[in-house]
Amino acid sequence: MIKSKQAYPTDLNDTQWSKIRPDLPAEAQTGRPREDGWRRILNGIFYILQGGCSWRMLPHDLPAWQTVYHYFRLWRKEGLWERLNQALREKVRRRYK
Repeated sequence: MIKSKQAYPTDLNDTQWSKIRPDLPAEAQTGRPREDGWRRILNGIFYILQGGCSWRMLPHDLPAWQTVYHYFRLWRKEGLWERLNQALREKVRRRYK
């Protein structure tokens, strides 16, 4: 495991990030650029899911709760969570085969 600077235990380390990053949506070529990267948004989502707190209780050093909630909800509707789970599961199964 590669260590990285983590503010919270739920933050992705570099190894975890390298496994998830290829399956995330590509950067949009048009429109306003995002202020927060996928990694910070995922760290916010994982903080909420692990901590069990409300969206509005997201710490201020993570992206705005509205941003984190927006992507959590969007990715749920688009099926990204299922695709991520499937891709990670397949990687683990191939590793231990």
